[in-house]
Amino acid sequence: MDPQKLFVDERLIGLCVYCGREPSTRDHVPSKILLDDPLPINLSVVPACQQCNIGFSLDEQYLACLLECVISGSTDPNSVRRDKVRRILRDNQALALRIATSRHTDESGEVAWVPELDRVKRVLLKLARGHAAYEYSEHPPEEPEHISFGPLIAMSDEQLKFFESPPEDVFQGWPELGSRAFLRAVIVGHEPLTADGIWEVVQKGRYRYSVSCSGQLAVRMVLSEYLACAVEW
Repeated sequence: MDPQKLFVDERLIGLCVYCGREPSTRDHVPSKILLDDPLPINLSVVPACQQCNIGFSLDEQYLACLLECVISGSTDPNSVRRDKVRRILRDNQALALRIATSRHTDESGEVAWVPELDRVKRVLLKLARGHAAYEYSEHPPEEPEHISFGPLIAMSDEQLKFFESPPEDVFQGWPELGSRAFLRAVIVGHEPLTADGIWEVVQKGRYRYSVSCSGQLAVRMVLSEYLACAVEW
């Protein structure tokens, strides 16, 4: 057997990893709008149907812009740091206005942004499905048992410690022979995810994720070192 052949991927060839329909395209995971140019070499791709490939685009655009506006504290294109977001805000004034109206200031002067939670959840769940498919060739059920997300800075020290590194007594499991996680752990000769411990860093400061599959499939993601998400099936 050629250990470089990812034979488990064959189980997903006929499935869109997001909906289970017949795939006709390939989708990047994570979405390119969440990353800066130049893009990482060999960005992960998964099989997807055309409807899913384009059906998340507006929500992904919204999330990318919202994150950058929250981090920058403004919807003014000249104030944001990411070039992609700056261009979108200039070209799509309706989106910029929609995000601007989500910015609220209370009586004490504290500023808070109120996201459209359904749109954010939709994108994060899509990303989690993509990572699960790419790393473990898993096509999880339609709805996860648990999904949570929020700013890293809003976590307590205990919550942050648990999110960043699971308890030592949790058995992480051995990846299935032929999966990408297996190649990382055995063939390449290092830990299942990367030199950054449990995290696969797609683009430093912009996107990282972790996938484990030991009894329960779990995906964690951090976007722009601000938004943290955990999805479990």
